[in-house]
Amino acid sequence: MATLSQWVAGSRPRTLPASLVPVVVGTGVAAGEGGAGEGGAVWWRAVLAAVVALVLQIGVNYSNDYSDGVRGTDEDRVGPLRLVGSKVAPPKQVLAAALGCFLAAAVAGLVLAAVTTWWLLLVGAFAILAAWFYTGGKTPYGYRALGEVSVFVFFGLVAVVGTVYVQVEGLPWEAWAAAVPIGLLACGLLVANNLRDIPTDREAGKRTLAVVLGDRWTRLLYAACTALPFMIVLVLAAPHPWALIALLAAPLSLPPTQKVLGGAAGPALIPVLGETGRLQIAYGVLLAVGLAL
Repeated sequence: MATLSQWVAGSRPRTLPASLVPVVVGTGVAAGEGGAGEGGAVWWRAVLAAVVALVLQIGVNYSNDYSDGVRGTDEDRVGPLRLVGSKVAPPKQVLAAALGCFLAAAVAGLVLAAVTTWWLLLVGAFAILAAWFYTGGKTPYGYRALGEVSVFVFFGLVAVVGTVYVQVEGLPWEAWAAAVPIGLLACGLLVANNLRDIPTDREAGKRTLAVVLGDRWTRLLYAACTALPFMIVLVLAAPHPWALIALLAAPLSLPPTQKVLGGAAGPALIPVLGETGRLQIAYGVLLAVGLAL
């Protein structure tokens, strides 16, 4: 039986900012849309959106753990603990944990749909299907170099724009503009993870985007994911000058980018995940404050 600390490690906590930061940014956009009685942030809806995003992300991580584990992809792994691959938890337990998280996300999403619009159920269903088929099923798209596309869509566009919509019941252009840099930073997490795993993924037949691009181009892609968000801030700053405070997070992009461009490999890339997560948190919080002001 896996211990509680092993279950926590299996949830991959360093990746969880990818689920919460979009909600923070979306709430910042909503707050900037008006004061009391004029639209603006609705905090209990923001909390429910955070619950949906967080448990769905944990469900994705457990689902990937299960699917990769039963395929044998994780038997020779460099990165953080995998429950099934390390044989510390039976596959059925990890699968049950993933399905439980998906169910919890669906319940919270159902409440949000009930108070806004029922077509959100369709968005939620697509999100859960995308979570499962990332590494699950007979033809997982994560094995076909489409992982970054899915992360950009669901942890960028859907998460930010969806959070804004459930609070203001509208789709302002700021929601779409803010979603792009958040999606890029979320992609940066996945790119760093897949860069580290190129040798083992290639051997296991897991055709990630990093495997397709190769080492050099994957490192350049990571650098682009961490640099472009700061350029996009300049666009947002034209109508929203306070958005420029997000530039204060720029120094946090230097250590992980230097490691990646400097040729760090294997275990040396593990700290990059944490550093990218901290960059995403700082950038997201500052951008949210700037857009709210």
